[in-house]
Parts: sequence; C-alpha cells; structure tokens
Amino acid sequence: MKTHSDIYALCYCEQFDFPALQARFLKDWRHAIFRNAIHINWRQGDIFILDYGVVVFWNLNIANRIEFLEYISEYAIVLQTDTIDDEFTYETGAESRSIKDDHICLPDNEVITKVAICHVIAQSTKLSLFEHRIQDTVNNTAYIPKNIAATGSSCLRRKELAQLRGRLFIAKSDIMLKYDLLDVPDFFWEYPELDGYYVMLSDYLEIKQRVDVLNKKLETIHELLEMISDEQKHKHSSMLEWIIIWLIAFEIIVFIVHDILAIF
Repeated sequence: MKTHSDIYALCYCEQFDFPALQARFLKDWRHAIFRNAIHINWRQGDIFILDYGVVVFWNLNIANRIEFLEYISEYAIVLQTDTIDDEFTYETGAESRSIKDDHICLPDNEVITKVAICHVIAQSTKLSLFEHRIQDTVNNTAYIPKNIAATGSSCLRRKELAQLRGRLFIAKSDIMLKYDLLDVPDFFWEYPELDGYYVMLSDYLEIKQRVDVLNKKLETIHELLEMISDEQKHKHSSMLEWIIIWLIAFEIIVFIVHDILAIF
C-alpha cells in the first residue's frame, strides 16, 4: 500500500558542533551516523541532521520541528536569520523511483534510502543559501560599476573602497571555503547502488545549472574586486604624482626665492 507524507528541509545554521551533538544523542537518543549525517527517530517521524547546518524532517508537524530545533539549538554555530527551506511530499511502495511537481515516489521506506534523498535535498537547500547571499552582494554593489561607467570613478573614498573590498572578499571566500558541499556527497561513493537517487533529484533540482550560475556570479564579484583594486591603485598613484609635483614646485619656488635674495 502506498503512503503519503511530507519532507521539510531547513538551513538552520552555518554548521553544527557535530562531536558534541553526537555525544548528546548517545546519552539521550538512539541514532545512526552516516559520515556527515545523523539520523534519529523523533515523535514517530525521522530527522536527518547534516553537519553543514541543514536539518531534514520526515513526517513531523511544525510544533514537533520547533521542539526539536530548540533541543539542538545549543549545538548550532551561527544561526540563520533568514528562513531558507524547501518542502516535498513523498510516497512509498511505488514501482520505481521518480519525482514530479515536488512529489517523490520511492519503492521502499528504508532509512538508507531516506539518507540518500536527504543528502540531495540538503545540498540544494544549502545552495539556496549561497545563491541568496551572492545575489544580495551583487544587488548591493550594482551601483559601483554604474558609477564608474557614468563618471569614471566609483565616487567612494579610499577608506570606503577598502571596506567594500573587504566585505566583497568575505562574501566570496565564505562561499569558496564551503564550495565542496556542492560536489557529489561522499555518501554516494560508499553506497553506489543509491547513486540513481542523486542523479534523479540533482537533475530535478537543477543543482549543476545552479552551481554554474553561482560560479558566474562569483566571477562577477571577482571582476568587481579587481575593478575596485585598480581604482585604489590609480588613486594612490595619482596622489603620489601630485605629491611629487608639489615637491618639485616647492623646490623651484625655493630656488627662485634664493636667487632673488642673492641679487639684493
């Protein structure tokens, strides 16, 4: 018989203190560890916690989700202020795996199958966070190339340019340092028989295409960094040129004054 229920994924924090979280579960709950994922049963549902800050709930209502998140909040490193989430429905007992209109059909209800599904959904949810951050950065700095095109300058003081360059670099490095999360999870190398789930869901969620777009936006930020760097160098060199000009002018004035005084 087919059963229908819900899957809810939430990007809860930057990452979890996984060793401490595992120690807590060893003390309080039966659980299973799959490399960088923990599975536990909670209120007749399943919860999968990914070490990079994503939690995936199966068959749990909002109240139960909130209760669990409060339970693990002390192990969350840098909680997310924006809600980055995704929802799916699913059924088990299907003849073959498939997905359409955010409805996933599964041939079985095994935990290992759910782990495979969770890895892809969690990856997509984390990717949404990266997309959100990079798009905010692009939007917040869009005026700079416009100013340069219109006036030949960003119209920012040297300190402002340096601060902006620092913020842009932080935004870029934050993504690049965690970029390996967007590759095929190691879980599928250990369980190659489940690779079909990754192919199916990653195609549906357009993970490769979204990563390519993210790369292009990162390149845009890199080009903006280079543009700002060039302007800083130009302003610095211009300042040095004016200092040299004024020193030469001062030396000429001193020389003329000296000659005039010598005549009298």
